[in-house]
Amino acid sequence: MLDLTADAVTLTEQLVNIESVSRDEQAIADAVEEALRPLPHLTVSRHGNTVVARTDLGRRERVVIAGHLDTVPLNDNLPARYERRSEGDLLHGLGTCDMKGGDAVILRLAATVPEPNRDVTFILYEAEEIDAEFNGLRLLAGSDPDLMVADFAILMEPSNAVVEAGCQGTLRVDVRTTGERAHSARSWRGVNAIHGAAGVLQRLNDYDARKPVIDGLEYHEGLNAVFIRGGVAGNVLPDECVVEVNFRFAPDRSEAEAEAFVREFFDGYEVTLTDSAPGALPGLDVPAAKAFVEAVGGEVNPKFGWTDVARFTGLGVPAVNFGPGDPMLAHKQEEFVPVEHIERCEARLRQWLSS
Repeated sequence: MLDLTADAVTLTEQLVNIESVSRDEQAIADAVEEALRPLPHLTVSRHGNTVVARTDLGRRERVVIAGHLDTVPLNDNLPARYERRSEGDLLHGLGTCDMKGGDAVILRLAATVPEPNRDVTFILYEAEEIDAEFNGLRLLAGSDPDLMVADFAILMEPSNAVVEAGCQGTLRVDVRTTGERAHSARSWRGVNAIHGAAGVLQRLNDYDARKPVIDGLEYHEGLNAVFIRGGVAGNVLPDECVVEVNFRFAPDRSEAEAEAFVREFFDGYEVTLTDSAPGALPGLDVPAAKAFVEAVGGEVNPKFGWTDVARFTGLGVPAVNFGPGDPMLAHKQEEFVPVEHIERCEARLRQWLSS
């Protein structure tokens, strides 16, 4: 049971203590739906393990406020626990930062702001932490695209309780070297493909990251080996080695431009694209975004990493990240969220929706 009359910090604890690893969100989606259904000012619908709640007041503007319900796998970090500190209390536990603190704020706003100054679509969705084919927002955009229509969207990913605009794009490639098998006792009779990958790794070591400034925000690109695989047996020279490389690119590059850069960077090697997702430009020139930034304090940082902000941008909906918690703590065993972040995000969003 979720108690929507409780404060957002207590509600965060309740959400955290409902285990919801990706693809196992039914219990938490059931609890969210059961809590929201009785509220007379909302129209509530269920789509798999994604719950949508909407106001329909005929306002001139509609905003989406969204958060995912799933977490990465457990790492001996449940149930939630408080840490009392003189400089500010912390709530520890899986999902506190990424992103059940944000989900709690969404639920509190949905329950306690019955007549917002903008119509609001609240979306609490499944399967953000795994392959895109399962992503609740992607599935919702396919099945009920009208529910994603808005003038502006706020994704409550952890952002230290300040606005993070846009997001990086991401792609992965396999960079392959080839050789010739031979018995390791007669290695001179073959060509070792793993040794051949040294040139790939050297290029990565020498990579100088691009740091473009977009709308006054400095993004920082990254090109890194994330996996390496090769080998046949303990006494055989390998005839193939694959270095998997992840490129996090600034949102002023398209996916095609990012791919072209990587292929040129590894010129002379066989390069195979395996995964790609676009970035999202900050979009801070949109009136709704400007008004939101001013309302929540005026501070804006670039978003390092990919979020579903890019999904909204692809649908023509300008979006920002704004949620409690330090994104550097996401997926860590010691994950926690400062209580003050939850309270600040709720207060600023409440004021923005009520002023």
